[in-house]
Amino acid sequence: MTTPTPKRTDALENRQAILDVALQALTESPDVSLNAIAKRAGLANGTLYRHFPTREALVLAVYQCDIEEMKNAATQLLAEHPPVRALREWLRALAHCAMTKNGLADAMRLATGADKSLFPETYQAMKAAIAELLAANEASRTVRAGLDPELVLLALCGIWQLDAGSDWRKQADDLIDLFMTGFGVPAGSQG
Repeated sequence: MTTPTPKRTDALENRQAILDVALQALTESPDVSLNAIAKRAGLANGTLYRHFPTREALVLAVYQCDIEEMKNAATQLLAEHPPVRALREWLRALAHCAMTKNGLADAMRLATGADKSLFPETYQAMKAAIAELLAANEASRTVRAGLDPELVLLALCGIWQLDAGSDWRKQADDLIDLFMTGFGVPAGSQG
């Protein structure tokens, strides 16, 4: 069995540059061309295609970076705040991500289509982040026991229905208040 060769530093930097530019470009316009992304990144088209052979591969990689950030945010927030506050701040971060990157959501729909599915690991990462937050809150008795992370994840889909052109922050906070009440967070400890 051979050991895979680690990527060169410049290849890793090129990949990251593509992801950074793609996030911004896809957020601005979900149908931006891959050639335009390569040009904005200052790279040749071939370099982009070496890392991401298809549009779907690039869009999903950008999405996975966001999911990984959300998963890491759960752990970080729990280290910095009491569990109930960490849960509320994570929900706010999720709403912010959904609203500031709503073009990415359109790009995801275009890239994945009805007959394709997102990578199962992205779903598992979000479920793990929610499970971590719920477990910490259950241990501190700030949510009711036995909440199912999958059901909570399903309920959180409402965040993507917020209108980015409206006062989405207020709507998000109102929706988060509703979630927190549904989670059984006592009124005086909602963070």
